[in-house]
Amino acid sequence: MTDAEWAAIRPLLPVPAWLQGRGGQPEGYCHRQMLDSIRYLVAGGIAWRAMPADFPDWGRVYAFFRRWREHGLIAEFHDRLRGRVREREGREAEPTAGIIDAQSVRAAATVPTASRGYDGGKKVPGRKRHIVTDTLGLLLVVAVTAANIGDRDAAAGLLARLRRLHRDITLVWADGGYTGDLVDRCRNRLALTLEIVKRTDDTKGFVVLPRRWVAERTFAWLMNSRRLARDYETLPATSEAVIRWSMITRMSRRLAQPRAADRR
Repeated sequence: MTDAEWAAIRPLLPVPAWLQGRGGQPEGYCHRQMLDSIRYLVAGGIAWRAMPADFPDWGRVYAFFRRWREHGLIAEFHDRLRGRVREREGREAEPTAGIIDAQSVRAAATVPTASRGYDGGKKVPGRKRHIVTDTLGLLLVVAVTAANIGDRDAAAGLLARLRRLHRDITLVWADGGYTGDLVDRCRNRLALTLEIVKRTDDTKGFVVLPRRWVAERTFAWLMNSRRLARDYETLPATSEAVIRWSMITRMSRRLAQPRAADRR
């Protein structure tokens, strides 16, 4: 990362326990090196053991990645960055509306049978990524399931988690795959309005649909990271962590760019 990116994100990093007097030993590595290593792996799609010699040993980098995943530090760092990006764009740190969508991707041989399936609609064997974004396309919540899990089935738990983590959310836009009793369940149990954006019957060819294109663009952003071109991870939780790391890279670069008003 550039010096400008590091200056923007360094204050947002989770504070190690030993600095807060909660025990533990001082860390013997540079956070910037570790972040650069993980960003390189996600962007380049390499294997952990193929980490170039310019970075710390792959075992130490993986241990760092795993520790942050297990203690929720990746999500904490990601959410702090998202709040800062939203404020930079003149928005409140917490959104009030979101867009939900899903994407099926092929799974590599490293993905176990227990967490993979076949999406009959998309004709894709592998896993499915379920996301909710804000109106800027920034990730709010994510869940990775087998590809045979229906959008409505996964959305029930995903939206409940969204409501718990983001209390200001009152409206979520979705495509026609989320129709049915899910709309009533969101209204009655979650106090959440699920608005379906459908294509009209006379629509022909490609048409940009209101709101739905935002989540589709987020999937396009994720596919720029080669590690996400297909699912290589053994655990769904690791897949979710890699998705967050991809968004962390995009948001840190966005924070480092001068605003349009500053360039004038």
